[in-house]
Amino acid sequence: MKLDGLVSGLKTGELIDALMDVSAIPKKLITTKITDRTSIITNLQSLNTSLQALVEKAKTAASATSLAAFTATSSSESVTVNAGPKASAFSTSIVVDAVATAHSVVTAAAGADSWGGAFTLVAADGTRTEIAPAGASPHDLAKAINAAKAGVTATVVPAGTDADGAPLSRIQLNAAETGAENTFTLHRGNGDDLDAGTAIDLGTEPGAAVLTAGADARIRLFAGTSAEQVLTSASNTITVGDDVTVTVTKPSADPVTVTVALDAKAQTATAEAFIKEIAGLLTRIDNGSKATVGAVGEKTTLGVFTGDSTVRNLRTALANAVQHPIDGVSPSSIGISINEKGVLSFDAEKFAQALADDPEKTQELFSGVAGRLEGVADTYSDKYDGLLTQRITGQESEVKTLKTQVERWDVRLEQRRATLERTYSQLEVQLSKLESQSSWLTGQLAALTATKS
Repeated sequence: MKLDGLVSGLKTGELIDALMDVSAIPKKLITTKITDRTSIITNLQSLNTSLQALVEKAKTAASATSLAAFTATSSSESVTVNAGPKASAFSTSIVVDAVATAHSVVTAAAGADSWGGAFTLVAADGTRTEIAPAGASPHDLAKAINAAKAGVTATVVPAGTDADGAPLSRIQLNAAETGAENTFTLHRGNGDDLDAGTAIDLGTEPGAAVLTAGADARIRLFAGTSAEQVLTSASNTITVGDDVTVTVTKPSADPVTVTVALDAKAQTATAEAFIKEIAGLLTRIDNGSKATVGAVGEKTTLGVFTGDSTVRNLRTALANAVQHPIDGVSPSSIGISINEKGVLSFDAEKFAQALADDPEKTQELFSGVAGRLEGVADTYSDKYDGLLTQRITGQESEVKTLKTQVERWDVRLEQRRATLERTYSQLEVQLSKLESQSSWLTGQLAALTATKS
């Protein structure tokens, strides 16, 4: 209610607003605190997310083969070599006698209504799949074969016309996978016909053909020696050593040399990337914990993590995990060190030299550091009882409490404004009454004075 100047001449609205601003100071302080706490929660959640990602990366780095990296080469483009993390350096020669092929059959040509009835697909191991097309067209049979999902696909192929000009068709059947174990036959007839020997093999009818006989890939190791060894595979990928495979694309009469060698550059790069991620995390915590001291007369700005004991302890735990010795050996011996300013660094040359001198010991030390980092990250970021998780939960609970206080202050301030408006309204009413009484008395005194005169 605006009562400005009605009787008293006071700017009542401005006066009430000023009094309300003073009354709202506690609410503003709480609101500011909510903003600060929300900013802290956001940064803690971001830090926690980074720690959770670190758990998985550290778990990988802690494995006994985390640094495994190899270069795999072949003397022929027809042979590709792949080396997994459990491989070891070696070199050998192979002769590719055959590549794996998928069994393929095309039927004899027949008319549009010659494909009905019962059919049976027989796999190389004797497994039978009965096929029952919905109609007598070649498309009905092809659809039924494909729907059976028996490892064979069917396609209708036009085959010209017969003497009367009627269209003819063939069905081409292809094994879904290569290898002798994936060969098949398609018979016209059901299981009973097969047992009776009356079922007809569509691949042996006049005009039909086996386009490709399903066969295994076959290679020879140590060819021409007394240790010659034949290896076969239903696919064109064959294992020739511990976690080492070769993939062949065509036969080769001449020996093909395959070589697997340690890739020290890639190993060093793997370790460096992991350590740099830890260094970045430490720097992030340091930057968030700094306090910027202002000039004379200016305020000091605190970092989002300044004074947070949980974050400070996390920083210490991460640093200790990286720099403390493992079985009496310091990580600095393989190029992982923290200087006097707490900055984590990685010496790539020193690490590469350590790998060259003792790859197993270097792997063991690196895995040990990663294992400790995994433990620290998990302790702080576990989604149920992680220390940082609990810190975030605590801050969220405080913000919730503060928001409840703000809601109560809103009610309280609303009541305060109503009281002030009512008080000043009554003031104007009373002043109006006094003014009326004053005018009446003035009139009475004037009348008495005139009568006396």
